[in-house]
Amino acid sequence: MKQDKKNFQHESIQNAKNIETILKSVADGLSNGKLQFSDEDDDIVFQPEGLMQLRLTAVQDGNHQRFTIKVSWQSDSDKLKNKSLTVES
Repeated sequence: MKQDKKNFQHESIQNAKNIETILKSVADGLSNGKLQFSDEDDDIVFQPEGLMQLRLTAVQDGNHQRFTIKVSWQSDSDKLKNKSLTVES
């Protein structure tokens, strides 16, 4: 059965030290198998496991610089792989 889609998004101004702390927490969560994101508006919990896709992009446009890290995976991927499909006409 398909799960409902849930989104979490947070945007704020932080100094480099605070961002370092957040990234270390993400790294710890990946190691421990539990990532929990929350703020005063919402929360979401992930249990990452198995192989993951990593995408890193970096852009410099004049004096504007940014980088994006995207990590994705499928939960219950074994269940998805083992599902059989029948097509009849």
